[in-house]
Amino acid sequence: MSPLKPQATYDDFARLDIRIGKVVEVQPFPRARNPSYKVGVDVGAERIMWSSAQITNYTPAALVGSLVVCVCNFGPKNIAGFTSELLILGAKDAAGQVIVLGPRSEVAIGEPIF
Repeated sequence: MSPLKPQATYDDFARLDIRIGKVVEVQPFPRARNPSYKVGVDVGAERIMWSSAQITNYTPAALVGSLVVCVCNFGPKNIAGFTSELLILGAKDAAGQVIVLGPRSEVAIGEPIF
């Protein structure tokens, strides 16, 4: 288990745009250093946002249509020539596989996390 990180303020948290998104497209990403997908997510913005996500323990079919929790305002990051625009949140299980975080019930696309 990881130690706790230094204390943050509510203002630190409030600066993050964390919201519910719906996976609408998953593409292979063979150029990534670690096994990854290119994942298109509808977060209620004017367009689909894309992420490089190390969630290959899921099939693309299992991901498409799923609701996920995303950080939308980290800014773009170039990963092996691909622009990743958001972070899909997850946690590792006991086997070290990334488990994607999502709501336990239906939630509207773009709904903010607080």
